[in-house]
Amino acid sequence: MINGFLLGVIVTCSFVAAGFFARFWIATRDLLFLAFAAAFALEGLNRIVFLFLDKPSIGDEAIYFVRLLSYLLILSAIVNKNRTRH
Repeated sequence: MINGFLLGVIVTCSFVAAGFFARFWIATRDLLFLAFAAAFALEGLNRIVFLFLDKPSIGDEAIYFVRLLSYLLILSAIVNKNRTRH
């Protein structure tokens, strides 16, 4: 029961962070903020999936693939931002 509550807190915080980054993206049109917003939203959705798994502590490959995708999204946005500066 406590695990479901904590997952709910993590999901809520992920979506709040995604909302803040989306607001920053709207104000600046910087793709880095959009990448962070998308990554946090993806992580929030990933945590929602945890609620429906029988044993989330075992770990499914798809869960780690989604995390890898969100981290690669952030990394590619950082590389793109640094590449276009010069």
